[in-house]
Amino acid sequence: MHKDIILVGKQGSGKGTQAKILAKKLGFKIFETGAALREIAQQDTDLGREVLDITSRGDLVSNDIVMKIVENFLKTLDNNTPVIFDGIPRSEVQRETLEALLAKNSRDFVVIEIKLSNEEALNRLLIRAKCNDCGANFGSPEDLCPVCGSENISRRKDDNPDAIMNRLKNFDEYTYPLLEEWEKAGKLISVDGEQSVEEVSEEIFSKLKEVQ
Repeated sequence: MHKDIILVGKQGSGKGTQAKILAKKLGFKIFETGAALREIAQQDTDLGREVLDITSRGDLVSNDIVMKIVENFLKTLDNNTPVIFDGIPRSEVQRETLEALLAKNSRDFVVIEIKLSNEEALNRLLIRAKCNDCGANFGSPEDLCPVCGSENISRRKDDNPDAIMNRLKNFDEYTYPLLEEWEKAGKLISVDGEQSVEEVSEEIFSKLKEVQ
């Protein structure tokens, strides 16, 4: 069985894209924190409105809420199904609680960091878009899908300069220190996120073979 993968990187580093490539090639299930929270934020409930308010500011959702979602997700899987955790943990407390939850379920893990500068992250996020017709994700300042030509384009409300800089600041303050802990534990793999999608994938697969 493959070890679980904790995928870490700044917003815009391509974590979601690489998670899908890994999942398809190696049979992993993906837990994408942002998508799970956005789904809840669309619900007309107290929790939904609370999550929407927090994420719209670019702030961190409480660990209790996130871990409850993770635990429910793991209950839907058997222990032979490896998981890619995309976007979690983002703080020391979250690292400790996630690692405790994995240990409780007899799951081992490795961490993959996709490295990206703040400048490149900001540039990518400001032009991030999704086509509502064909579902393609792309980066362009134009409201025109490069895949199907549709003008039915949406952009995330939190992809504005203030919220982006707040998220990058949160990464540097809360998530970056976790990388040092994982490096000490011999669990960290770092790859260059400023390469092409294909080159990042190749580097990930090459380095995974050494630890899986």
